[in-house]
Amino acid sequence: MRADVVVVGSYNQDYVWRVDRAPEAGETLRGHDFHSAIGGKGFNQAVACARQGAATRFVGAIGRDAGGEAAQRTAAAEGIDACWLVRDDAATGSACILVEAGGQNRIVVALGANERLDAEFLHERAEAFAGARVLLAQLENNLDATRAALALAGAHGLVRLLNPAPVHAGLDAALLAACDLITPNETEFALLAERIAGARVDAATLAARDDAELHALARRLGVATVVVTLGEHGCFVSHEDTRRRGDEAAYYRLAPERVQAVDATGAGDAFSGALAAALVRLDGRPFRAAALHANRSAAMSTEIVGTLPAMPRFEDVQRRFGAG
Repeated sequence: MRADVVVVGSYNQDYVWRVDRAPEAGETLRGHDFHSAIGGKGFNQAVACARQGAATRFVGAIGRDAGGEAAQRTAAAEGIDACWLVRDDAATGSACILVEAGGQNRIVVALGANERLDAEFLHERAEAFAGARVLLAQLENNLDATRAALALAGAHGLVRLLNPAPVHAGLDAALLAACDLITPNETEFALLAERIAGARVDAATLAARDDAELHALARRLGVATVVVTLGEHGCFVSHEDTRRRGDEAAYYRLAPERVQAVDATGAGDAFSGALAAALVRLDGRPFRAAALHANRSAAMSTEIVGTLPAMPRFEDVQRRFGAG
């Protein structure tokens, strides 16, 4: 199958507890409920992308275990063309997720096989990138694999979209320079600003900053387009002045949509996956249209508990908010 979007990323088995609040150090709290679910930033984004109607290929690593078997079944059920590296030396990745009463989440990840996705495996499957339009990657794999994916995507002329989450200790300016577009959240943007530009930024006050100031900070990251997801405050778009992707303005903010949020887990993944799909489905329209659709998709995802169940479909987003 020819893919529109190639997602190179992580697969994790998620273990989710709902709590009133996160415990303090040494404290034990009662949770309201527990469930296990399929996740991983890369796989979440692949599902989000596929449900948005883009032909999606996923490249990732799993263990030879029950989690890996679940990964293969789920990819097939979602209509995702998956290329799996099955490892005997590592377990399928897993994540502990605490969802607080207000919908915010705290996550700890044991990456397992995800850290053993290697560049050689990607180069052996270089044909997986042929004919695709967009690469979507994250940072839950080892950076050699991420760099290989970006290089292959560049060689095949794909738009290289990186969701820089979680910010990897080895992430540097050279890796960012290999990207066409990044989608950090407030915390990730603050970390990147400090590491790449030497600018100290308080993530908690980022949404309240002046747009021109945010644009100036984004321009110091060395990426043509930076989209900062701001949670309940919407998102902010910053383009290099000569590469505005059809937009009239070099920078602007998109307001949040009105939703009844109950669980923000996976909203960032919904945004990145929907954005990748929208770059294909809304090709020929200004970038703002794709960003607006991604913003709406992420907002809708917060109305349903869980991650994969919450990823909306393209038609549902347009039915809810319109096609504008």
